Amino acid sequence: MESNVVEIKGLRKRYKGFALENLDLALPAGCIMGLVGENGAGKSTTIRLIMDAISRDEGKITVLGVDNQSPDFLRTKEDIGVVLDETCIPEVITAKQLGKIMAGTYKNWEQDVYDSWLEKFRLPPDKKFKEYSRGMTMKLGIAAALSHRAKLLLLDEATSGLDPMVRDELLDVFADFAVEDGHAVLLSSHIVSDLEKICDYIAFLHKGRLVLCEEKDALLDRYGILKCTKEQIKNVPSEAVHSMRLGPYGAEALVERAFMPKDLLVERATLEDIILYLSKEEDQ
Repeated sequence: MESNVVEIKGLRKRYKGFALENLDLALPAGCIMGLVGENGAGKSTTIRLIMDAISRDEGKITVLGVDNQSPDFLRTKEDIGVVLDETCIPEVITAKQLGKIMAGTYKNWEQDVYDSWLEKFRLPPDKKFKEYSRGMTMKLGIAAALSHRAKLLLLDEATSGLDPMVRDELLDVFADFAVEDGHAVLLSSHIVSDLEKICDYIAFLHKGRLVLCEEKDALLDRYGILKCTKEQIKNVPSEAVHSMRLGPYGAEALVERAFMPKDLLVERATLEDIILYLSKEEDQ
């Protein structure tokens, strides 16, 4: 039976002007979950709550079978590789020096693995971190996260600001990691096309609320885009239509295929289509 690497139940965190409300998530082993949402939706807050870097107001979080507020979670952190959007590496140190720092931090640090990632990512070991590009910065963080036998990767906007070739390279790395026994990846991103490429599950946060958490393939099967006349849209069952645009020449809507009349052609929706339309529906 497939186990969950991360389980979140009834999670709440409130700030002045923002609240993450009643979040329930489960990330199975062997899977990649994409955490998608606009800036300020709660993606980074969720990842920090998983790591117990900030305190929660309500709810329970279990990571690799351990409650993340229990004393045992300190040991569990050894099995988690974290890459945040804003790296915390001092500007004056080099990749070689970072390896020495990490060796003193993680019991399972593997220097030979780290060195091989530096070589694979073409990262100069003696160049100071402040001289790294955005892409090199993220690659260095990922190299470190992959070099202490982690079972879970938590990646916060790890591909944002990178060119398409670098993003593709990193997505392949994440996919290879997830297929190893007992591994999983939680990847937050606003680049929905990246998530569509590699994710097994999609969790969509909007203004601190979980709109959906489903298998990606099931989402793509469930929804479609209908383009028709204004008269035709009137004959579509209301439960089928999630969001609609009316133009001078017709209508376009996100619809659920299961409720659609057979005589109307429904086009394939991309994950980005689904997220954009559902965002508008939530704001109505």
